[in-house]
Amino acid sequence: SPGRAGTGTAPSPTADAAQLDAAEDFEVLEEEEEEEEEEEEEDLSELPPLEDVGRPPAPPREDAQPVGQGGGEAAEDPHEWLDSGAVGARIFPPGRGADTSPASPCPGSGLLKKKTLVPGQGVESRPRKGQDVTVRLKATLEDGSVVEENPALTFTLGDCDVLQALDLSVQLLEMGETALIMSDAKYCYGAQGRSPDVPPNAALTLEVELLAARDAPDLELLSGKEKIELANRKRERGNFFYQQADYVLAINSYDIALKVIGSSSKVDFSPEEEAELLAVKVKCLNNLAASQLKLDHYEAALKSCNLVLEHQPGNIKALFRKGKVLAQQGEYREAIPILKAALKLEPSNKTIHAELSKLVKKHADQKNMETEMYRKMLGNPSAAGAPGKCKDKLPWSIPWKWLFGATAIALGGVALSVVIAARN
Repeated sequence: SPGRAGTGTAPSPTADAAQLDAAEDFEVLEEEEEEEEEEEEEDLSELPPLEDVGRPPAPPREDAQPVGQGGGEAAEDPHEWLDSGAVGARIFPPGRGADTSPASPCPGSGLLKKKTLVPGQGVESRPRKGQDVTVRLKATLEDGSVVEENPALTFTLGDCDVLQALDLSVQLLEMGETALIMSDAKYCYGAQGRSPDVPPNAALTLEVELLAARDAPDLELLSGKEKIELANRKRERGNFFYQQADYVLAINSYDIALKVIGSSSKVDFSPEEEAELLAVKVKCLNNLAASQLKLDHYEAALKSCNLVLEHQPGNIKALFRKGKVLAQQGEYREAIPILKAALKLEPSNKTIHAELSKLVKKHADQKNMETEMYRKMLGNPSAAGAPGKCKDKLPWSIPWKWLFGATAIALGGVALSVVIAARN
């Protein structure tokens, strides 16, 4: 469909609706091989899906070629290409993201290269991050097969709304310039590819012409429908990155969607539009929590879950993930009632059952360890070693010789008292 290669969106909801409804999992399922290697990986087959995220594509094709091989003009004139080092250095100057951004290529890596075919109108005409740009796009594989043609693709520059190769390189295009972008799979569809036309680990060559650049619309002036559509586009982009296992960029897209939803407005929304915006917000927060969990950002994930539960106290996904976060932090006492609440809402959910059983066992083990530690602190480490022996024997029992002597003394005292009383 037009725009797929440029935007890198996940499979359409209509194509995968039946599959997603039947799968009922919180997240994209891992490959079966990975599940076998990691036995402790949670079974998500019974939980509601991460919204609109499709399954990973087929395994790599045997005829896929590595970057730099194959025909084409890109390989014939290597000296005319601008290396990714210059691209990354200009887009991410030192101290402003070059070291931390997952999208910025390393200087001299050759993973992302740009070659001008038709000069533009000068450096001052280059678009700025945050602007909406329109480009003509043609994407081809190394064998020359065209996987995308779009005469007018529009996206927000710098928001990672499209392939990273396109988002990075367009920031260096001059107005009216036409350029070839040769990109490694890392900045396109990665190890998963895009079924059925882009194989895994496939490099792409993009022919791009910058047609227009304008400031993005004012969020305060968007209608309810426009704001919903914009937030959903950002959320779906986050779902695409989640599917690609790029959780940092997924978080970035969900944050942008939440910023759109939370922006002030000078336009009145209908109750239906308000309700739909809240539904999109809940989806973004739930997916944000899932991404944060993948990166072990527990405090951030807990905050996202709590924000969902503020709006929907009975949201099963938020309850489940909150329980998972607390369990990861060792807070079994707090996690167990939360998972019990989720199980009460959906008693037949096998995954919640399994997770709850696992936590109950871990909590029992934790209590036993604490009890043993207290016994050692009180100087009675052997008590746990023989709990079944001498149950009637008390720790304060007195030897029988002492008891006999004390009794004799007591009787002697009584007799002496009687004699003295008689004399008196």
